[in-house]
Amino acid sequence: MRLLLDTNALLWALSNSPRIEPVRKLLLADENEVFVSTVSWWEIAIKTRIGKLEASLPELRATAQESGFVELPLLGLHAEMLAAIPRHHNDPFDHMLVAQAMAEPMRLMTGDGVLAKYTPLVMHI
Repeated sequence: MRLLLDTNALLWALSNSPRIEPVRKLLLADENEVFVSTVSWWEIAIKTRIGKLEASLPELRATAQESGFVELPLLGLHAEMLAAIPRHHNDPFDHMLVAQAMAEPMRLMTGDGVLAKYTPLVMHI
């Protein structure tokens, strides 16, 4: 299975938070590929710059790579999908992650229950 981590799920996974426990086996299963979107790195960079998050982006990226997570670039196809989805809330990072999950397709793992309104590909943690 191809799994895309929402930014919150990514941070939980990288910090070994108890919040990731319900899906830990999925993340560790050899048959699953775990992806991290460049959108999440963008979100972390912005939130760090404005003081909403204390994190080291280079360290997070290195840890994700060491964990075997695959970086998913942002493509024009993803932007096309974004233009076609409804707006159930106002978070542009979530919108693009949903669009990427739908375009690829892959399961989007998130702690945000609102995202399930977009597609059955969303897996709420």
